[in-house]
Amino acid sequence: MTAAKAPVTRAQVAEIAGRLDDFKVVAILEAGASVEDLEEAAAWAIGESDVMAAMRLRATPTVKALYDILTAEQNFPEDRD
Repeated sequence: MTAAKAPVTRAQVAEIAGRLDDFKVVAILEAGASVEDLEEAAAWAIGESDVMAAMRLRATPTVKALYDILTAEQNFPEDRD
């Protein structure tokens, strides 16, 4: 039996992923991801290698979710009241 990995902290998110919008940090923390999960997703997000696309197919659901969070654009409607 393997030990559960500790969830990533806010400080670790900043160290690994850099400056992010608060909504992204909160989403990452709520995902319960480990440091390893976030490091893998961050590597894909910055396109560390051409091999990443093939590896992404074998990623865990958590890593895929983190990748989506890291690469999401914040879009707001043009006209807001």
